[in-house]
Amino acid sequence: MEYGLVVLWLALYLLLTYVGATVATALFPRFADRGVAFGLPVAFSILWLVAYLVGRVSLTAGVWLGLLALVAGAAVVAGRGTSVDGRAYAEVAGVFTLAFLFLVAVRALDPVIVPLGGEKFLDFGLLNSLLRGDRLPPEDMWFAGEPVAYYYGGHLLAAVLTRITGTASQYAYNLALAGFYATLVTATYGLAGAVAADRGVSRRLAGGLSAFCVGLASNLSTPVRLLIWLLPEDLATSLAESAGYEISGLAAGPGSFSYWDASRVISDEAGDFATYEPGAALVIDEFPLFAWLNGDLHAHMMSTGFLLLAAALCFSYYQTPAVERRRRIALLFGALPALAGLMAVTNTWSFPSVAGLTMLTVAVAPADPRTLFPESVEGRLPTAGPSHEVARIGVAVAVAVAVLALGLLWSLPFWLGAASGREVAFLPDRSGILELLAVHGLFVLPFGLYLYARAGRTLGTERARIAGLATVGVVFLVATVDLAAVGLLSPLLVGAWLFARSPSVGRSVRSIPTLADGGDRPVGFEAVLVLAGAGLVLLVEFVFVKENVGRMNTVFKTYMQVWVLWAAAVGPVLAWLLTRWRPGSETRRLVTRTGTTAFVVVLLLSTSVYGALALTNHVGAAGEPTLNGTDHLDRTHPGEAEAIRWLDRTAEGQPTIVTAAPAGYRWNPEDGDGASAPASLTGLPTVAGWYHEAQYRNDTVYDRRVSDVETIYTGSATEQRALLREYDVRYVYVGPAERARYGEITIGQVSGVTEAKRAGDVVIYRVDPKRI
Repeated sequence: MEYGLVVLWLALYLLLTYVGATVATALFPRFADRGVAFGLPVAFSILWLVAYLVGRVSLTAGVWLGLLALVAGAAVVAGRGTSVDGRAYAEVAGVFTLAFLFLVAVRALDPVIVPLGGEKFLDFGLLNSLLRGDRLPPEDMWFAGEPVAYYYGGHLLAAVLTRITGTASQYAYNLALAGFYATLVTATYGLAGAVAADRGVSRRLAGGLSAFCVGLASNLSTPVRLLIWLLPEDLATSLAESAGYEISGLAAGPGSFSYWDASRVISDEAGDFATYEPGAALVIDEFPLFAWLNGDLHAHMMSTGFLLLAAALCFSYYQTPAVERRRRIALLFGALPALAGLMAVTNTWSFPSVAGLTMLTVAVAPADPRTLFPESVEGRLPTAGPSHEVARIGVAVAVAVAVLALGLLWSLPFWLGAASGREVAFLPDRSGILELLAVHGLFVLPFGLYLYARAGRTLGTERARIAGLATVGVVFLVATVDLAAVGLLSPLLVGAWLFARSPSVGRSVRSIPTLADGGDRPVGFEAVLVLAGAGLVLLVEFVFVKENVGRMNTVFKTYMQVWVLWAAAVGPVLAWLLTRWRPGSETRRLVTRTGTTAFVVVLLLSTSVYGALALTNHVGAAGEPTLNGTDHLDRTHPGEAEAIRWLDRTAEGQPTIVTAAPAGYRWNPEDGDGASAPASLTGLPTVAGWYHEAQYRNDTVYDRRVSDVETIYTGSATEQRALLREYDVRYVYVGPAERARYGEITIGQVSGVTEAKRAGDVVIYRVDPKRI
């Protein structure tokens, strides 16, 4: 076990947290901890932005100039008399350290970087490409000679950290993964605590509950399956058949548990709830614990801390009074667009979410959006009535559009070079009510109870009961017409919006009140997070990005955002229900307190089942602990391990290599599928890699390269020399997959091509460009 590297990376993370926290005090002056929990995302953002912009010329210079900019920014803020609170920093450092060491322990038991079961070869290849090259955008290791056609911002940050520490990439992969996980948990803890403290609720209780939900909890599918297994067999079978599901996975017994099942709940066809069947029309409903257990260093995971930073900046705007106009403008048109630009390159799916959060915040914040304008303009806008609401929402939308436009400018090189386009489609097969409850019930149930409690306080108990029963009826009625998400989420959207916008809802219960600014609102910023998450879930029921996998990618890239935003909201909600919901008489208070406590305990325990089983599986399969992601090569592919390591050590820079173009997520040499392993594990660009390139670019371009690769291995000498020159090839890799795919290989007979390395089942040829 590489304890020295763990200490080194943890020390770097904590140092960056402290320096970034100094800058954060200027961004979050009204947070209970003055934004210390966001010290690391702030530091990451500064490092990333400088490295991204300067990296067009020199990535090495960008890394060190980024560190200089971070230290300079902290010095400027500290020079104004602002300092980091020591107690707050110690608390945040403790939360981060626990989360980091937890994930380090998990990865040490399962560190492998393999092609099957995720995108690890893509992620590791991108990291290595960024470490080998010194300019952005990185060269595509699966499409030599072209920039990568994928969002690489998170991998860029991992590469920056790897360069700073001087760590070998096979270790850095897992240490960066643990750092992103700990950043997510810590930022969730900080945002939930800040939101709760703003409402007079226990900061640590809310932060702890949210941290648990984002870092350790699962969706409700696993406890439901466990409950089915515990029921009498006849009853369980009858219930499953009546709902149209099969009993399998954990529902068939603990021995059938798979940690993948909970991430494949929603299907585009009925009958797949019980387990994931290969080839079934399933979407991916990932949640953080599954994602980090699976171990991809993927965009939708690395962007989560930045999404929470965007939410925190929105909350800072929400807290800022109208009189501080310059500060509000700086947040909206300075900090948020820069972060949006970062998000575009890190995880393009989250780029519009920054604008969505901004729009909701501006629309419901206590400060009227009119006050963003000069007095001459502000005076012309309506101040009351429906026209005021229309103007308020209109300004919010305009601000969101401006954030997107400025974010595009920040990330313009990405859009002009690496970004690839997809077609937007509409009206996919929609999710069922049981699937939605299984996936989102951890949040929807507390949010529903919270809004019901708030309605009881403002509308009165009887009216709240009537509204609650009507809501339940509407949910199931709408579900019968294939609009389950509309029925389930509309009450959250309507309730959260009205409570967030109206301080007078409790004084005007016979009609929708005139929504005015100021006053003691029934809810706070948690409503913005609820609205944002509900809007995203509802959106993907009707709109998706068209790919050959249906709406699978759209759902899973969106649902991770939903989980993160709702996790930050659920802590303050549960903390309020536990400590502040005290209706009516002493008897009613006792009943409410007992019932609420039982509800929260059952909710947390039930969502812990998945983690207990999944972690046990990981421990049971563990060998000697290590963070070396390629340590398994000698065991799994002994015939190629030495050759790939030689290629990694010998090839300087990014010379082009040739390998067999694989068909899928497999490394089965006997079937002619090499998974682009030499390119993926070294970052050296190959002429034609994984078939993902056909999606990133187009089938015609990709198929031509695949054909050219075959010609390089088996064509005439004249054709081979022409293609070697065209692609500027320096090494040709001939291993078991190449022999199985192409049969008789003749490249070694071409003049200028000589054997450079023979290891196990592999021969590597070196190409002399002057002799071919």
